[in-house]
Amino acid sequence: MSPARQPPLVTGISPNEGAPWTKVTIRGENLGTGANDLIGLSICGHNCLLTAEWMSASKIVCRVGPAKDDKGEIIVTTKSGGHGTSTVSFKLLKPERIGILDQSAVWVDELNYYDMRTDRNKGISPLSLRPANPLGIDIDKGKVPLKDLENMFPSMSGDFTSENFSATWYLIENHSSTSFEQLRAAVGNLKKQASKKNEGSLAYVKGGLSTFFEAQDALAAIHQKLESDGTEKVEGSMTQRLENVLNRASETADTLFQEVLGRKDKADSTRNALNVLQRFKFLFNLPLNIERNIQKGDYDVVINDYEKAKSLFGNTEVPVFKKVYSEVETRIEALRKLLLDKLLETPSTLHDQKRYIRYLSDLHAPGDPAWQCIVAQHKWILQLMQNCKEDYIKEQKVGGVSLELDRSSALNRISLSAPVKRGGSFQTPKDDSRHYKSPQQVRFVEKLSDVVISQLPNFWKLWISYVNGSLFSETGEKSGQVEKLKKNARQRQNDFKGMIEEVTRRLVQLVRGALLPSSLTEQQLRQYGGWDTKTPLSGVWLTQVIHTVRLSHEALSALEIPNDLLQVIQDLLQDLRVHCLLTTLQHTEEDVKRLAEKEDWVVDNEGITSLPAQFEQCMVQMLQSLKEPMECKPGEINIFNLDVVQDKACEQCVSIMKVFIKCLEHLSTKEQHLLIILSNCQYLERHTFLNLAEHLEKNGFTTAEKIIRVSIEALRQLDEYLFETYIEKKSDPIVGSLEPGIYAGYFDWKDCLPPTGVRSYLKEALVSIISVHAEVFTVSKELVSRVISKITEAVAEEMSRLMQCVSSFSKNGALQARLEICALQDAIEPYLTTESLTSFKQALEALPQLQSGADKNQIHTECYTSH
Repeated sequence: MSPARQPPLVTGISPNEGAPWTKVTIRGENLGTGANDLIGLSICGHNCLLTAEWMSASKIVCRVGPAKDDKGEIIVTTKSGGHGTSTVSFKLLKPERIGILDQSAVWVDELNYYDMRTDRNKGISPLSLRPANPLGIDIDKGKVPLKDLENMFPSMSGDFTSENFSATWYLIENHSSTSFEQLRAAVGNLKKQASKKNEGSLAYVKGGLSTFFEAQDALAAIHQKLESDGTEKVEGSMTQRLENVLNRASETADTLFQEVLGRKDKADSTRNALNVLQRFKFLFNLPLNIERNIQKGDYDVVINDYEKAKSLFGNTEVPVFKKVYSEVETRIEALRKLLLDKLLETPSTLHDQKRYIRYLSDLHAPGDPAWQCIVAQHKWILQLMQNCKEDYIKEQKVGGVSLELDRSSALNRISLSAPVKRGGSFQTPKDDSRHYKSPQQVRFVEKLSDVVISQLPNFWKLWISYVNGSLFSETGEKSGQVEKLKKNARQRQNDFKGMIEEVTRRLVQLVRGALLPSSLTEQQLRQYGGWDTKTPLSGVWLTQVIHTVRLSHEALSALEIPNDLLQVIQDLLQDLRVHCLLTTLQHTEEDVKRLAEKEDWVVDNEGITSLPAQFEQCMVQMLQSLKEPMECKPGEINIFNLDVVQDKACEQCVSIMKVFIKCLEHLSTKEQHLLIILSNCQYLERHTFLNLAEHLEKNGFTTAEKIIRVSIEALRQLDEYLFETYIEKKSDPIVGSLEPGIYAGYFDWKDCLPPTGVRSYLKEALVSIISVHAEVFTVSKELVSRVISKITEAVAEEMSRLMQCVSSFSKNGALQARLEICALQDAIEPYLTTESLTSFKQALEALPQLQSGADKNQIHTECYTSH
């Protein structure tokens, strides 16, 4: 019957070579269902079943027997599967040497002796006992440098005990000038050694065969003699004598070998010591290796070696190991201190900080180095900010000259990385000379922002790494120590929040000290102030500061720092924007004051000078400059919605308008300029102020309507005053000339000749009016009607008064008066107003009425003739 299962198949053996009695592990398939199922196991033809230990159907452990074959198969036989096969073979290594006390037929050559007991697991002898010259000829070291050999034979070695041994390398290194005859002799030596090894133990037996025969004959003779003498112990018997002989032989042998055995024990102890040194040289060399690796900066190697030493010798009770291990601990403690010092050094990069923290974590440093680093970084950033302020104030005190700062100062040691930005970058003026001409406060804020933006991101990332544990383990492994450190971090969240608050608050207070000193207390000013603020910054520089602070806020927001920690920066921005607005308005007022100096009195076709346009341009430029600071960025509020700002801005704008109106009034002091200023006033009211109202509304001024209304009211008051002044100057001479002209030459209304036309006084008055007309027309056509109408009213009123003062008229007098009044009325008819018509009507009513049609015709004829 065929077996129920597949025959055994051996697919592997480990190790695949070895001396007799080597323990091997056999692997394969169908190697039996149990220990009882295994009925046969042979390796290289030798039955190994007695030492076999069945582990499973795929694994058997046994010892190799003293087989005859050098190399052979591994055959397993089972009840269930029958005779098996093998896909692998085992190579039997014959013992090359024997020990001094092992049985031997001949004297043992101890030249290359080594102790099998102290080196059981090695196929080669210890390094110290290997032959120094395997070729057996004189060594002649060449002059080829070791580096050249390494380049010629990459990944090879000149050590004949190495796995990567290169014979060419060995010959170049040790026999570069050896003669060919000597090399041939060396080949002979190698062949002898090889043949000697191949003969193995059998050579000893062959060489001492005669000894074995002699011993056999001696023992046989003794046996026969004993049989004939009997076995009784009789004094003087052969056994007694033999015992004595053997005892003497034993004593002689002991004496003979005492020195040999002593030397052997001493050699054994030496070899054992060497073996211990070889095995534990890692520990003995470790203190020195730690020193060297620390000097080279190979901290990873030190930590790995320390972990290995700790696991092997941490709990050792061996005095020598304890002593060496204590040396290791001393050096590791010094390394911890060194790493902690390096960690707390400033400036440093985030990469280095993480590296040193991991090293200290791996070395189980006491305390919490990560938190110590965070605290040190926090102090460093605050100090940098304070140093920044002190450096710029020092620069300011020496006359604003840009000084080269102290090379050793902290500010110059830091390497400012590119700021974390979002939606913009710092606008550094391209022209460096122009940059240094900017005020110290502006450059200070830019430098301060650079410091914060270059340092705070890494500080924040260090904290985040601390919280999530990535600071201690790049792989994210969750060891007990990492979890403990993460727990520490969570407990310190409020402390860290306080640190960020302190940095942002310090940033804000330093900026306030430079630009808004009035917003700080006296105590804060002593720490953050000290700036020369006699010359306040203009709106343009304040705008640049606002831009810088905004970028800082954006950069910090991009790090996902909570908004409540950045609120102080938002508050600072709000105050800076308000300050910029009010400062700009104030400076604009000063600019407007100086506009009067630019008046050139050149009148254009519309009767105005360049002054209104210059004023409008000045206001538009102001509003344009306010566009950026007044614009609401994310998280900012419209400052025009603040009641206080509304009121102040309105008040300041009205003040600007009134200053300009005051300029106009100042310019109108000369009579020849009155008309031009009047014309300008008219244009301002109808055009410029209305345009400004639109501009103010577009730029967010919620009180634009009020500003313009108040301004127009003030302008009208000026206009009215100037107009009345002009009319007074022009109408008084004309009106004043009427009465003397009427009564010139002792004229009397009661006694006068029949009228022959209007008299000269009236013609002179009309010429004067025409003169004023021409003067006004030259400046502004629009003013003509307004001026002449007013003068006409004054003339008509005077004529009415004069007529009403006459007690009586003769007929000729009445005709003459009516003629002159009608002629005057007709002449200035285009400029008659309700008031002047009323005055003329009253004048005519004061005259006696015409009775006949002839008189009326005469009046009309005279009037026509007069015209």
